[in-house]
Amino acid sequence: MGQNKALMEFNNDTMIGRILKQFKGSCEVFVSAAQKGLYEEDGLTVVYDDHRDIGPIEGIRKMLLASNEEYVFVCAADMPFINRDIADYIAEFISSDYDCYVVTDGERIHPLCAIYSKKVLPVIEELISRGRYRLTDILNAVRTRQISLKYTSFDTKILRNINTKDEFLKILLPVVFAVSGFKNSGKTWLIEKLINEFIGDGYSVGVLKHDGTDHISEIEGTDTDRYRKAGAGCTCVYSDTRYVLSADAAEGEASAERMLRLISSGKNPPDIVILEGFKKSAYPKVEVVRKEAYQKSVADPDTLICIATDTISPEEVHCPVYRLDDVKGIFSCLKKHFGLVQ
Repeated sequence: MGQNKALMEFNNDTMIGRILKQFKGSCEVFVSAAQKGLYEEDGLTVVYDDHRDIGPIEGIRKMLLASNEEYVFVCAADMPFINRDIADYIAEFISSDYDCYVVTDGERIHPLCAIYSKKVLPVIEELISRGRYRLTDILNAVRTRQISLKYTSFDTKILRNINTKDEFLKILLPVVFAVSGFKNSGKTWLIEKLINEFIGDGYSVGVLKHDGTDHISEIEGTDTDRYRKAGAGCTCVYSDTRYVLSADAAEGEASAERMLRLISSGKNPPDIVILEGFKKSAYPKVEVVRKEAYQKSVADPDTLICIATDTISPEEVHCPVYRLDDVKGIFSCLKKHFGLVQ
């Protein structure tokens, strides 16, 4: 990766920071480190390797030695989707029959998403003395319970670890942001340009727009328009490569969140989803402020990524400001904001 994976920023936090927030305050938490100087400033309890360059088996050994508990949940610092729920779930299987409880996704076991008993310490120390450092050697040498996630509500994404920059960029997706502004401010033009920029950079793009007038309908005179007028509650037109579905929604069903889930549930969900409008929403946004439409920013400052404008000066706001036609600058700002530049 060219840098410490644990400290790489992901959604306004580091990968290890996301994991720590799941556990700090509710149990004792240890960080295993190869050497001093990486994590101490965060007030963490850090244990250091005695045996260098033998992999995570040494980290497990040192955490078992340091803990006051009989059982210790262990995960890797490059598993940003790990949460407290999976640790609690594994703990439900603890009994006197086993010394190690390890998760499996049906294809492979994950010894760095597991609970280890202090009873495995002598085995670990024996393996290290014999130069056997694979974690599977521990699992094979002790009483191990494999816990499948196949019939649970856990997404196997929870077990994903990050080994390359390409894998890291993929976990940042999908990126969702709004391009907001008053009517005739230039939102559509900017969205078109940003679509071209993202596609040119190798990303797929989807767009979601809300129509506050509720005058959504098929084109007058088409077959689907006639079916709807005849009383059909939904219509769908499709070809081998595309489809358009129109349906009546119960109140609250057609929320932005529901539409985003639909967009993201397809076979090839977009990497980038741009919302047109949503100026009062909590979504991060680019606000377009054009003097001929409206001369002031109205979005919540805490949601602003940047402003594209021909009337607002940088001194007036606390976010980056770009010219309306500075598409490259706005695109670069978006990539930096969402961590798409490494």
